[in-house]
Amino acid sequence: MATSMGTQLNPTREDFAALLEESFAANDMQEGAVIKGTVVAIENDLAIVDVGLKMEGRVALKEFAAPGKPATIKVGDQVEVYLERIENSMGEAVLSREKAKREESWIRLEVAFEKQERVEGQIFGRVKGGFTVDLDGAVAFLPGSQVDIRPVRDVTPLMNIPQPFQILKMDKRRGNIVVSRRAVLEETRAEQRQELVENLKEGQILDGVVKNITDYGAFVDLGGVDGLLHVTDIAWRRVNHPTEVLSIGQTVKVQVIKVNQDTQRISLGMKQLEADPWEGVGAKYPVDAKLTGRVTNITDYGAFVELEPGVEGLVHVSEMSWTKKNVHPGKIVSTSQEVEVMVLEVDPVKRRISLGLKQCLDNPWTTFAERFPVGTLVEGEIKNITEFGLFIGLDADVDGMVHMSDLDWNRPGEEAMTDYQKGQVVKAIVLDVDTEKERISLGIKQLSGDPMEAAGDAIRKGAVVTCTITAVTENGLEVTVGEEAIPSFIRRAELARDRGDQRPERFSVGDKIDARVTQFDKSARKIQLSIKALEIAEEKEAVAQFGSSDSGASLGDILGAALKAQDGDKK
Repeated sequence: MATSMGTQLNPTREDFAALLEESFAANDMQEGAVIKGTVVAIENDLAIVDVGLKMEGRVALKEFAAPGKPATIKVGDQVEVYLERIENSMGEAVLSREKAKREESWIRLEVAFEKQERVEGQIFGRVKGGFTVDLDGAVAFLPGSQVDIRPVRDVTPLMNIPQPFQILKMDKRRGNIVVSRRAVLEETRAEQRQELVENLKEGQILDGVVKNITDYGAFVDLGGVDGLLHVTDIAWRRVNHPTEVLSIGQTVKVQVIKVNQDTQRISLGMKQLEADPWEGVGAKYPVDAKLTGRVTNITDYGAFVELEPGVEGLVHVSEMSWTKKNVHPGKIVSTSQEVEVMVLEVDPVKRRISLGLKQCLDNPWTTFAERFPVGTLVEGEIKNITEFGLFIGLDADVDGMVHMSDLDWNRPGEEAMTDYQKGQVVKAIVLDVDTEKERISLGIKQLSGDPMEAAGDAIRKGAVVTCTITAVTENGLEVTVGEEAIPSFIRRAELARDRGDQRPERFSVGDKIDARVTQFDKSARKIQLSIKALEIAEEKEAVAQFGSSDSGASLGDILGAALKAQDGDKK
């Protein structure tokens, strides 16, 4: 007994060493560290874990289970746990298997994140905006946009299946990890695409599946790599939209037109697998040939007419109608309408055919010239009044123009135009028809004879004419000559021989006076008159008739006798 007590009271050197080691081990156990322990018992849903130094802790069994699977732990298993607190109120260590796994995973994940390596995980739950992924103990967030390359409606087949992910973001302080499955798929796809593109050659014929359709073409899946089938390469004929020929999911045979190894862009074609309808087009469609075609497209500048599948020609707006010049092509023809056209020009190199629609119809200008030769009387409605004349609608849907100089013989054109208004029906004489320039010249004043012609020789230089005063101005008199009422003007200086009598106010409107024609230009329709010249001429005539060196009469006597004789003649 004493020995026993002595042993306990007086420990040996080995006992002190063991106690010292135990003390050092206890100091090494730091809260917040991952330590090893042994499962000593399993009670209900808890595992009792001994972490040494007679310290035990309780850990829920579910923390030892993989997501969606039961725990397989048993007594005697060595496990790693996270020491949250060395001792609680019950004298037990507070342990966590999940935090231990998380700590281990974070270390591995940080290395993978720095090296941009893929990590393996399992999608096991749904959260707002995405899904949760188990990365061997660490829980990561998988945004919905990062699940696949294209939106996935049902993620169920992807859940609880080990698969690779790419870490996009890590924040250990907040415990946040964001991963992407899409990045892995895109990288894998890029590798496959690179290999496929390198094996493609221009001219190669392949089968593909229409994957997507846009306004400008369709994307065709060639088995892991997409190529663009442009709308212009679908068929030789005009295709307004790819959906006219293709549908999503359709299998098509295509030819590789071009491959860009740098950008990995692939251009495909379908029409290249068919014969080119433009071969020999010049012989099939000679100039001046009349053909029937179908209107396929209408633009602001004309209409496209299909002559055969794959061969179209353009009817320019200027070649659509003889008379409708400023009308949109859509008001002359309609899409799908069958029309007769004439070939105007063929350019096989540029693959262009110019067509004419109006050339298959009678030229209304030629028809009008045949029906209404120069000098013919026509009648029509005034369609428009411009600053230089009137436009009159005529038969055959053509217009003729009356220049303002052809409105009236005696009045200025500006004054004569005030007599007419739009919509008024008038008669006119055809003066000229120019079929090439598509012009018809008309005249209204020509309906009555030219007063110059009617006057005949009565109006000539030196002739004496009777005038009627129509206006008295400061500078002279406005008059009309003869019964034809040809307008003229007598200048102030020509009103009398004596300067004192050269006063316009001596005369009144309506007075009739005689004057001498001093100049007459029939082509310019100008008559110059002078009362002064008439008086001088009469004086010379009187001197010649009555004057004699033997008579002894004065000049006054001679003029008086001449005036009396003139008065007698008038009576």
